[in-house]
Amino acid sequence: MQELGRQARQAGREISKADSGRKNSALLKVAEVIAAGSAEIASENRKDLQAGKDNGMDSASLDRLELTPARIEAMIEGLKQVAALPDPVGEITNLSYRPSGIQVGQMRVPLGVIGIIYESRPNVTVDAAALCLKAGNACILRGGSESIHSNRAIAACIAKGLEAAGLPQQAVQVVETTDRAAVGELITMREFVDVIVPRGGKSLIERISAEATIPVIKHLDGICHVYIDGKADIDKAVAIAMNAKTHRYGVCNAMETLLVAESIAATVLPVLAEKYAEKGVELRGCLKTCSLIKNAIRATEEDWHTEYLAPILSIKIVADMDEAIAHINKYSSAHTEAIVTEDYTLARRFLREVDSSSVMVNASTRFADGFEYGLGAEIGISTDKLHARGPVGLHGLTSLKYIVLGDGHIRQ
Repeated sequence: MQELGRQARQAGREISKADSGRKNSALLKVAEVIAAGSAEIASENRKDLQAGKDNGMDSASLDRLELTPARIEAMIEGLKQVAALPDPVGEITNLSYRPSGIQVGQMRVPLGVIGIIYESRPNVTVDAAALCLKAGNACILRGGSESIHSNRAIAACIAKGLEAAGLPQQAVQVVETTDRAAVGELITMREFVDVIVPRGGKSLIERISAEATIPVIKHLDGICHVYIDGKADIDKAVAIAMNAKTHRYGVCNAMETLLVAESIAATVLPVLAEKYAEKGVELRGCLKTCSLIKNAIRATEEDWHTEYLAPILSIKIVADMDEAIAHINKYSSAHTEAIVTEDYTLARRFLREVDSSSVMVNASTRFADGFEYGLGAEIGISTDKLHARGPVGLHGLTSLKYIVLGDGHIRQ
């Protein structure tokens, strides 16, 4: 691990100096190599799938592990999309003259070396490498042991692409060992690694957050809320509440708790209950909710704290927006919250007072995504408040430094 760190630090210095043309060329070369080696990648992936079956891996995990032809094609397309994105490195903003005559501004620069720890999905290897490279960073990737053959095959393709573009292969390194001790080493190598990004289940992220001595970009839970205000348009409210919950269940930006203003609850909840029943969604509600929805189960305190990632929804009827905001700020994981209302003043208050990384008006929480935000791609979603917050795209993998332009100026 120390050797990987040394190589990454050196490669990071080279990558940080590379211009946009060379970085884009490398990404496109990697895409070509993956396309040419897709049969080999699929063959190695089958080894991981067989091992997973032999070890009793469940069907959902096997699905995440599998690299179908369509997923390999998506990896190739993702590389091309990242190559087409504007390069943030070197961008100068906020340049202004000071009374002394100097000009002061900020320049966007790479973070350096990024350690990424993830589970199951081998396509993350390509996504992470592409974003790190475009942002001028080197990266050390540690995938799960269940995808080791797939990750090695993909890493070999990335190395060939980098070499063909004249960039150091060590700019993207995959940890070869499946020993869990490697993770402990990676998250404490302060001399070589600047930032850690964990992607995976809550237990993994909790462990990384507790043990890392390096800054971590992370989110633990996606306990997202939609609040239907008393002045909501019913058709909008129903469409948003259905999409936020049922578009996909096992994602971090799915709604887990629905809050409804008391003045509109008797109108909107029976309509929603019928539609949720058609989708097989289990409803757990407060006492008032259960009086309106006969098949609802009484919610417990634990339900308000739970990210279900399943067709289960908690519902609470609140007096007004003040109670809704108080509930959100108490129970939310600070991921994504939405309000449905036609009252512009209330919407503005909701945006200002809800303390989450994404706050929406009259839109589904499912839009909390790097691609939907126009970032092109994301390496994850951060619910922290420092450095990066919300979907972390290319700009989130860079930092800012102050620059000063003078012409012989001296301080008086």
